[in-house]
Formats: sequence, C-alpha cells, structure tokens
Amino acid sequence: MTSPVSTAAPSQRLESVDLLRGLVMVIMALDHTRDFWSSSPFDPTDLTQTSTAMFCTRWITHLCAPVFMALAGTGAALSLGRGRDRGSLARFLITRGLWLVVLELTVVNFGWKGFANIDLVHYRAMVIWALGWSMVALAGLIYLPRWLLISVGAIMVLGHNALDGVSAESMGHASWLWTILHEFGVLGDWEHGPALLVLYPLVPWIGVMALGYAFGAWISQEPLRSDPRLRQRYYVAIAAAMLVSFVVLRGLDWYGDPAPWSVQPSRVFTVLSFLNVTKYPPSLLYLLVMLGIALLLLAGFEQWRAAATRVLLVFGRVPLFFYILHIMLIGRVAELTYRLQIGHLPYRGSPEEFGFGLVGVYAVWIVAIAALYPVCRWYAGVKARHPGGWLSYL
Repeated sequence: MTSPVSTAAPSQRLESVDLLRGLVMVIMALDHTRDFWSSSPFDPTDLTQTSTAMFCTRWITHLCAPVFMALAGTGAALSLGRGRDRGSLARFLITRGLWLVVLELTVVNFGWKGFANIDLVHYRAMVIWALGWSMVALAGLIYLPRWLLISVGAIMVLGHNALDGVSAESMGHASWLWTILHEFGVLGDWEHGPALLVLYPLVPWIGVMALGYAFGAWISQEPLRSDPRLRQRYYVAIAAAMLVSFVVLRGLDWYGDPAPWSVQPSRVFTVLSFLNVTKYPPSLLYLLVMLGIALLLLAGFEQWRAAATRVLLVFGRVPLFFYILHIMLIGRVAELTYRLQIGHLPYRGSPEEFGFGLVGVYAVWIVAIAALYPVCRWYAGVKARHPGGWLSYL
C-alpha cells in the first residue's frame, strides 16, 4: 500500500459519473459520523430544536441515497456499451442484488449495531437493502422497450405519493408487503423480536434506478457520449426544469410530499421548512430537488478537474468497499471511545454523556476520510488490475 498504484479506469468510463458518486460517498460519511459522534439527541431536521448549521449538515446528505440508486442504474446501462450483453447484465444484477441484501442484513447491520447490540432478531432494511432489491427488479425491467421502462420508472417516482393515504394496516394480510413496497414501518415485534425495520420502502427507489438506467442508455449514445459540453448543457437544462418544478409544487403544497411547509418565526427557518422534504419513503419533491442538484454537480464535473477530484475518483470507483469500511471505522472507533470514556459499551445508541458538537463531528469526519483514502486507493488499484470476477461484487 505504500507504493503508488494506478487507479485509472478504462477509457469507456465517464469520469463525471465516478466523481459524483465519490462526492456523495464523502458526504454520506459526514452524516454517519454525526449519527455516531454527535452530542445532539434530537432529529437535526426538527425545526423546533435544530440550528441552521445542524439542519444543513443533515439536509445536504439527503443527496446520497437518490444518487446511489440513480447511478447504479446509469452504471448498468453504461456497462452495455463496454461489451456486456443484456443477459449477462441481468444475471449480474440479480446475483449482486441478492448479495447486497445479504450484506445489509449481516455485515452492515452489525456495523450499525456494534458489539453491544449483537442479536439475531432485530434487523434494519436500509439503503443497501433497497439497492439490492432494486437491482433485482431492474434485471427484469431492462428487457422492456425503452419507452415502457421510462414509463414504469416515471409512474413509480411521480405517482407513489398518490398512495400516501393507503396504510399497511388497511391491507390486512398483505400489510407486510405494503410496508416493504411503500410504507416506512416495522415488520414483527420490535420490542421482543424478531422484527425488521423497513427504512427504505422499495417502490420509489426501483423507479429511481429504472430512470437512472434510461439516463445511462441516453448518455451512452452519440453525440452525447463523446461531447462533454453537450452533456453539460443537457444536464443543466434538465436540472433547471426539476428544480423549478420542485419550487412550484412545494409552493403550492398540493402534491408530492406528505409534510407541508409552514411559515416559521424567522425567514431562515421558513426557508428550512420549505426545504424540509420527506426521505422515508422518498417523496416526489425530495427526489426532484436532490436529483436536480445532482445533475448540476454532474454538469460541473464534466469540466472541472482539480487535485481534489482525484480523491473523489478513488472513492467513486469502490463505493461498496468504502461504504462497509467507513461504517466499521466510524462506528467501532466510536464504541472504543465510549468504553474509554464511560467504562462500558452502551446498549442501543450512543450514551447520553458522549459526543461532540458540530465542529467536533466535522473534525472526526475529516480524519476518517483521510484514513479511508489510502485503503480505498489500494483496493481501487486491485480492482483495476483484476477487473471482473468476485471483485465486481465488492
């Protein structure tokens, strides 16, 4: 790991896509650092308790999940342009998707629980779970005509909020299925177990991945494939349309998010209320604003190159490796610190007497990113030298 390794990707890759993925990985690590290390016991989007800085720290990390989903679809489409046929892509999506579900319920759940909370009855279905099942769904969707795939994805994204009034309880024996598909909730008895907490219902996320696949198929065609300036212009135009749509729909408060905004005691907090859209499950307005911002960033990465972008490229080319590693690093070091500070490991969550303010959280985040970089750079080099095979699953 001390010797330099080449992490250059094949020329067929779009660096802007890897850069965006790398950026959201780094931002995601900030949110998870806050989860483990912050001394604030409240939800950072709770406007009755939060500060502007705390709210914004949480809000910017909302970008991560939709970008993961969309770029997973985009990457699948781009892989067809690198010699992979549709059948092998479908098989890969199914096997990798199921592998991600297994990882979520084992390694990732342990990463979040830690040594003090190991059990075999409480599980959380989070972003890796949703990513895995969305890949399995995409394996079938890629066989649809392009227009139909786009239609299915658009209906899922644009229309799922029309079902907000349908509760899992009203579905009778199918309540478990509705929770998995559309409603944030718990399957089973969380107090005594076994139970599964579904944080990422699948319907909107499958739609995002399907649209990401259609997007990847579009930008892989000429003249977009070889013209970054043309791609940039299209990205900005689409992003502008999405952000304007967000402002109009949010202003009307008619459709697209179950949580209305309201006038607050200050102008700043009124703006925060306007921006405070629903992530679980992701509302239409949440997806419009986050994916609109993502497209603007993607447009910027088409032209912008600096030393920092080389770091982002490394993280963007080993996203799953980074994800697992950063949870283990941030979480287990926090556990060790708990033990040193209070003499024992807490059961479920951080101890009340532990934690830093926001400045301390940012400091821990920076140190964690610096520690993760050389390991991820080494692994990116390994993947570049040995493409395909089992390494493509991590």
